[in-house]
Amino acid sequence: MDGCDTAHCAWLEPVREAYQRSPLTMKTLSPRLHIATSKISELLSGRLYPRWELLQALAAELSLPAGPLYRLWRQAAPDIRRKSRSWQEQPPVAVAVRPAPPMDHTAFRALTEAGYDFYASVFLPDPQRDAAVRDTYDQLWLSWNKALASADTRRHAWEVLRTSVMSRTPHIDGRPQFTHAAFDTVALRDLSGPEQIEAATAQLTETEALFRAMSRLPGHQLDVVVLRSLGGIAMKQVSDLLGLPLATVRSDERHATRFLDSILCSDSPPDPEGNPS
Repeated sequence: MDGCDTAHCAWLEPVREAYQRSPLTMKTLSPRLHIATSKISELLSGRLYPRWELLQALAAELSLPAGPLYRLWRQAAPDIRRKSRSWQEQPPVAVAVRPAPPMDHTAFRALTEAGYDFYASVFLPDPQRDAAVRDTYDQLWLSWNKALASADTRRHAWEVLRTSVMSRTPHIDGRPQFTHAAFDTVALRDLSGPEQIEAATAQLTETEALFRAMSRLPGHQLDVVVLRSLGGIAMKQVSDLLGLPLATVRSDERHATRFLDSILCSDSPPDPEGNPS
């Protein structure tokens, strides 16, 4: 799948996995789909971005739910097929089969969605936040058995969410840029009135500096700080969301705090691993 972007891979990987698990071959699929084996190969390798009718037919053969697959396919299609404006402007097609997600998937979503929404909101404005979280649960639905078979379903799901969020987040030198979230902190929302402009400006400058420093943190430490410091989420709940032991969450928070202090409170050079110098 070399050359596929994140949105394309979001639906392609579950389709490939379903094909590899199935007893079907390209030769047996070819007459059923009314398409040459070479085209099936191109689709599964990511070299061909298919029309929905073809992908829907393949999904039916592989017993994949059409609803989440269609949403992920549609999400990626405008970027992949940008050369064809008429193709992009087609109205959404009707998805004939809309099975409900597995009950345990629904229960998992109920337990995690608030935390996922908050995490995504730190990095993304509302429309992109909603898309990132929606795509996460659609990807999990398509490959739910894989998630259940992983070492920790919570950890597996968090990595899917993180990939979905970070693929939409602007990066500079490999670091996520989310200073826009500085404008929506609790401290700033509590400031109002012209007499507090100076205080608001000072608070904004301080918050932007913090967020720039946070962008240097390693992935796990950044996630812990976002959930704990910005979200005020309890340690046990963070452990549950990330699928990490409590001891690991505590350690990540401790190292991240030391690292941030080294940047914000001193002139000493930061340790790139997130540990104090």
